[in-house]
Amino acid sequence: MISKILRTIDKIFPPQPVYAHCDIPCGIYDPHNAQMAAHTVIRMSNMINDLKASADDPDFDERKRIISQISRLTKVKEEHAEIVKHEVRVIWGDFFKPEHIEKNPSLHELVFNIMKLASKARQEINLDAANELLSKVQEFAEIYFKAKGLEPVRIKSSYPTEGEMVSHK
Repeated sequence: MISKILRTIDKIFPPQPVYAHCDIPCGIYDPHNAQMAAHTVIRMSNMINDLKASADDPDFDERKRIISQISRLTKVKEEHAEIVKHEVRVIWGDFFKPEHIEKNPSLHELVFNIMKLASKARQEINLDAANELLSKVQEFAEIYFKAKGLEPVRIKSSYPTEGEMVSHK
């Protein structure tokens, strides 16, 4: 019954094609969140590596505290590695067009490497992978800003990681 009604409505008001450029309005893409998330992965890895017991055989309460802290830091590290993947995937899939790829033929491989590094940084407590992840995300940010016709610049971050952020002039 309902399908007959819908077909009748379609005959009276024929459906029109809908054209969309992207999932979100143009101009609000920004690799800032991916960079912040990569810095967070580094920070959490450092904090996990810095956790130390007060003795070789700490008491039960101290072991509980350390285990709890490692769990929390690991959860945040993993969440932020996923944020990197999400943010880069959205910009790569929704913003970049064939003409950008022609100018940056290594972009697909760069995104692939970011995805793999984010997974590695998520799965392990690997400071080298976390630092390389940030480096690749910064390279991605530079390509993004150039594609927008902006001059990328690196600025010292105020984060405890003491790294840089890529922005634009």
